[in-house]
Amino acid sequence: MEKDENCCLAKILRVIDILQKECNSGCISEGCDRPFLGGGEFSIYNTRPITLYSRSGNLFVANYFVNNVVTTSSTFRVEDVNGCCAKLRILESTEGGFNATNEFVTVNLECFCILRCLPDTSIEL
Repeated sequence: MEKDENCCLAKILRVIDILQKECNSGCISEGCDRPFLGGGEFSIYNTRPITLYSRSGNLFVANYFVNNVVTTSSTFRVEDVNGCCAKLRILESTEGGFNATNEFVTVNLECFCILRCLPDTSIEL
């Protein structure tokens, strides 16, 4: 058994990555690894926003720039998963949801123990 097969967060993030790339729809279910994006027949979603927490329970945040000003975000979109590493797009919180930034972080999923999925949404990429 390969080491990354024991990395449960990587398994879940791989499912999210595949769903986002395929933009499937289906019946309502719960959880981060539900087998489709969205929940309604007429809504089209392409993103399952996530937050990550460290082993000590701290919310993971990343810096990004808006008009040359450093800003932080704790919300991400899965872009790729390779073993226990994930490439995440930093999402900017807005009043009505999220905007995709053009900034990314690569994280070692072994450093996190809690994954929280936010409601599926559509984000212009």
